[in-house]
Amino acid sequence: MAAKRLYLNSFDLKPGRVLARKYEVISQLGAGWEGEVFLIRELATGIERTAKLFFPQRNPRDKAVKFYAKKLHKLRNCPIVIQYGAQEHITVKSLPVTVLISEYVEGELLSQFIARQPGKRLQPFTALHVLHALASGMECVHSIGEYHGDLHTDNIILQRYGLEFDMKLVDLFQSPASKRDAIQSDTVDMIHIFHEILGGARHYARQPPGVKAICNGLKRSLILKKFRSASQLRRYIETMQW
Repeated sequence: MAAKRLYLNSFDLKPGRVLARKYEVISQLGAGWEGEVFLIRELATGIERTAKLFFPQRNPRDKAVKFYAKKLHKLRNCPIVIQYGAQEHITVKSLPVTVLISEYVEGELLSQFIARQPGKRLQPFTALHVLHALASGMECVHSIGEYHGDLHTDNIILQRYGLEFDMKLVDLFQSPASKRDAIQSDTVDMIHIFHEILGGARHYARQPPGVKAICNGLKRSLILKKFRSASQLRRYIETMQW
């Protein structure tokens, strides 16, 4: 008899479902190529946490889960990174599924925040504060020799905004490139985020010289000539003439 294929494309977990006899499902938070993310409540304490369930076909021999867990642990002292909790193993639709438990971060995706703004964009000085907060957070990640791997406005949660922006990263990705190249790609991605939240190409021609000096026409070679890491970008923002 042929072996049963380990394949799922949805977990279909309903509110109230108990996982590993420890956690109650509250709601689904998101879904992606690797799996689905749920808001859960720890039964023993009532504390809300996040559970990422990995599709078995995307997590052979728990390789994906181990990557996440080790990387989150390595970056545990970086405030921009969500804190890792534990692993659990459950059964869904008769298939073994590994669950990554982490802290629950309340807030709003950067993309959603931008969509609520007048004209669905930020004014230059506010956008510069967002970029500075992101570069400052990523500086800690890069200083350890690590990277995010796929920064964009749907992978950043704003927890607080005003004079300052507090943010957390959603997910971490394994890049096929070297860590040096992945770190540089993070830096380029931050500039693309800055350009996007300013309104993109439609509004770029009218941006002040200071903005254009950061964006460098979105040309990777020019960006990396000026900013090779989040640290260089953060220092530039703090000393630039506005």
